[in-house]
Amino acid sequence: MNYLLFEIVSSKLAEVSELSISDIYEKLEHPPDPEMGDVAFPCFSLSRIMKKAPQKIAEDMRTQLLTQSPQSFANITVTGGYLNFHLNKDQVLKQFFTIAKNGILANMTDFNGKKITIEHTSVNPNASPHIGRARNAMIGDAVVRLYKFLGCKVDVHYLVNDIGKQIALLTYCTKDKPNISFSELLSLYVAANDELKQNPDMEGKVFDLLNRMESGDEKVFAEFSRIVEICVKGQMKIFNEFGIFYDKYDYESQYVQTRKTDDILSDLEKTGRLFEDNDGRLVLNLDEFNLNPEHPYMPLTRGDKTSLYPLRDICYNIDKSKKDAYKNIVVLGEDQRLYGKQINAALSLLGYKGADIINYAFVLLPEGKMSTRAGQVVLLEDLMRDTVAYAKAAISEHSNAGERNDLLPKQLAYGAIKYSILKCGNEKNVVFDRENALNFQGDTSVYIQYSFARIQSLLNGECLEICAHDFNLSHPLEWEIVKKLLSFNQVLCSVVNDYNFSSLCTYLFELCQSFSRWYKECPIKNTEKKIKYPRLFLASIIGNVIKDGLYILGIEAPAKL
Repeated sequence: MNYLLFEIVSSKLAEVSELSISDIYEKLEHPPDPEMGDVAFPCFSLSRIMKKAPQKIAEDMRTQLLTQSPQSFANITVTGGYLNFHLNKDQVLKQFFTIAKNGILANMTDFNGKKITIEHTSVNPNASPHIGRARNAMIGDAVVRLYKFLGCKVDVHYLVNDIGKQIALLTYCTKDKPNISFSELLSLYVAANDELKQNPDMEGKVFDLLNRMESGDEKVFAEFSRIVEICVKGQMKIFNEFGIFYDKYDYESQYVQTRKTDDILSDLEKTGRLFEDNDGRLVLNLDEFNLNPEHPYMPLTRGDKTSLYPLRDICYNIDKSKKDAYKNIVVLGEDQRLYGKQINAALSLLGYKGADIINYAFVLLPEGKMSTRAGQVVLLEDLMRDTVAYAKAAISEHSNAGERNDLLPKQLAYGAIKYSILKCGNEKNVVFDRENALNFQGDTSVYIQYSFARIQSLLNGECLEICAHDFNLSHPLEWEIVKKLLSFNQVLCSVVNDYNFSSLCTYLFELCQSFSRWYKECPIKNTEKKIKYPRLFLASIIGNVIKDGLYILGIEAPAKL
């Protein structure tokens, strides 16, 4: 239960039906037109049980409810098998005032104090992150903020792939370059991949480096570590500037150095599902899980028995599962959906619980998918710089030099980037268009930030101390706003269930649109006190919800624009 209007209706309906409150609650809807009512209940599912037509069931329930609970509803109508409820506004407003006054519009106490482990981003340490990879970081950071907002203890992990072929390739092509900068890595990596295509013998030398590293060659390990450290520091500088932080950095190499990979191979061998294929690779048979019937096998080593990423990832996920968190979450791209299921299947063979996986679709350029290897990317750091420059130009046209906030361009720019990605459902590809990302009009974070700033200006110097009996709102727009505010908790519940922040973005945008219409139609400051103070209180609650919503999205809420 999380939405007051649904709670009122479901509790009253349970008194005149054989359904439980929770069953009724799940069936309740919002009418398509507010004039039809505040809440609707479809009676069709009851027809088979009660042996009556839905229309007749609705009419009978209406009669009983108006007789037994006349105080709860201003009216109840029946339309085509639907019960449409017009609630008693005075009663709801009193409850809303108490909820809002106590700051519990978002009331999900079940999460308070729970431990959450989340791994996200984990970009290969071979180049500056592009906007496609950064979608992982934005979704992951929003999940972190959501759970922190709900009172959870969140542990944020970043897995550093410091032992793969890509790092071996970079290590090989930079062995004679002692002074490499982070900004050079992308062009070096692209050039190395081009050379690899032209020079097949080079691959053998790269794998030799990898073999020596896994065999404990300290000199080679130091060379790997040098490149990884340069890249991770450079990547973290960008993500931290973007407002995204991590609590712990985990290195894949630790599982090779400590020989935990050997231990896991031994444990998997005992399951009878591990075998050596014709190429000498150690492969795990997952056919019993029916994940990929045509190819049910997951290779864990190369033919020379050096570890592949899945083996190290199994070790890593076992370590995370031992933390005994309420939720163990990992954010993976859509192209790794099957891979995530395979890792969870392997963990189950060893008696461990798998991670909760959040998948997301690609960020595409108009010409197609981004590729670090081919150098066809929009780098996050370039986009951040360009968007800040755009924001500075836009701000200079609308503000006086003496009033400017030096942080404002970044607050607007970084918010615009995050919102443009998070407002798209995780399952949808984002065709990234630079001009649209830099557009501050319409359904954007800047519009939401502007609404918050306008509310802060409205409240500046005003007294918000009013009593419940003075909280009277009569305009129809105010009733719609109250219902919208009460549904904030419902929106957060939805996001917790599917990790789609698009619903939160839509909610904030619609709330700001409602505020804008109300602000234009309803005088606030220049009106009598009995109207002014309830409206100021309502505006303050709108502001609080906007700020909370923006926090979860990782977007700042400046008090002035």
